[in-house]
Amino acid sequence: MSLFDSTPLAAASQAPRQAPLAERMRPRTLEEYVGQEHLLGPGKPLRVAIENDDATSMIFWGPPGTGKTTLAKIIAQRTQSTFIEFSAVLSGIKEIKQVMADAEKASHMGSRTILFVDEIHRFNKAQQDAFLPYVERGTIRLIGATTENPSFEIIAALLSRCRVYTLKSLTEEQIVSLLRRALTDPDRGLGSWGIAADDDALTTIASYSSGDARNSLNALEVAVRLAQGRKEHLLTKDLAAEALQQRVLLYDKQGEQHYDIISALHKSVRNSDPDAALYWMGRMLEAGEDPMYVARRVVRMAVEDIGLAAPEALNLCLSAKDAMHFLGHPEGELALAQAVVYLALAPKSNAVYMAYNMVRGDIQTTAAEPVPLHLRNAPTKLMKELDYGKGYQYAHDVEGRVADMECLPPSLAGRRYYSPTHEGREKLLAQRMEEIARIKADKRK
Repeated sequence: MSLFDSTPLAAASQAPRQAPLAERMRPRTLEEYVGQEHLLGPGKPLRVAIENDDATSMIFWGPPGTGKTTLAKIIAQRTQSTFIEFSAVLSGIKEIKQVMADAEKASHMGSRTILFVDEIHRFNKAQQDAFLPYVERGTIRLIGATTENPSFEIIAALLSRCRVYTLKSLTEEQIVSLLRRALTDPDRGLGSWGIAADDDALTTIASYSSGDARNSLNALEVAVRLAQGRKEHLLTKDLAAEALQQRVLLYDKQGEQHYDIISALHKSVRNSDPDAALYWMGRMLEAGEDPMYVARRVVRMAVEDIGLAAPEALNLCLSAKDAMHFLGHPEGELALAQAVVYLALAPKSNAVYMAYNMVRGDIQTTAAEPVPLHLRNAPTKLMKELDYGKGYQYAHDVEGRVADMECLPPSLAGRRYYSPTHEGREKLLAQRMEEIARIKADKRK
């Protein structure tokens, strides 16, 4: 791959007629772009950065079909930059170094390069390291796209040199507007086919897509082809449902939708109803829902609603997630079912969840006080002279292994966040907390 062999962006944006509808309808300007108002609305951070021609590298983090690639191409066009698209699945260090060398030559001639890396989380540390010197020097402007949390998947050195923008799934209304545009566009879309669609048909397709614009447009193309094959001039809900097959029947706007069903699953678990929990999980999986999405939500239930009443629940759910990933469909679904039944029957506690919410509230509303001197390390002579560590009591050296020592900042001294329930294992923790309180009280006496 060579920078000088690349096709100009303006030419590349003209998708051929045989390309999938989603590719042909890819927005070319910010005015055509739909969604992400929290980033692209007037005065919003990404909009300001684009309008000011800010050359900072960035990471787009969001679900599939939210417009990450499209946005990178629009930025390249707005800033008159050469656009190079990389796939982390297909490219290695050799290709990276070649493009970096070409970009450096181009920069000396006054040309700017945007390097777009799709699925950047798939690059290993060495591959990500290869970008660093060029990003630092401004030889390239890196735009990475990822569906995974950048904090875990992208090396700190690279992440610190990029701004991270979180993209959200498109709403059903936004998807419908995209479908209408595609249906009526005679040049890039399906306008020349002479097929209209009723509201229910478009809503049906939109609800199927789960916020993924690419999926919804490609599904529309399938449905329109089906209507044309039957010489129908109106795309109806029934035709759309037939084109989308079983999945749409379970995610119809008039029925239980994606978010309604996951809510029903979560609340059934919280209410200790294993039968209902299994049913709602089955509804999602049989509808074609991504099993890893269900797995993530099941792990969330373990930490939010079970907590320390049954701490083994978290390990069980993480094991179920791994089993699902390892076994795939349909065998792995049994592991998720096992986890869901266990969570439903397990003792419940949201004490840690509530405690952490209180902590976050205090952090946001109180001053960020310095760490008390007695809790600070004193590795140097100067620090000792400044009383770092003075008054610290080593718990292992005192009776009961508990020192009567305040560990919170002065303004929060005595604050209690965690109040354990008397459910399951947490009952033992409550007893231990009472014991610790007695030990401290005796020492004060």
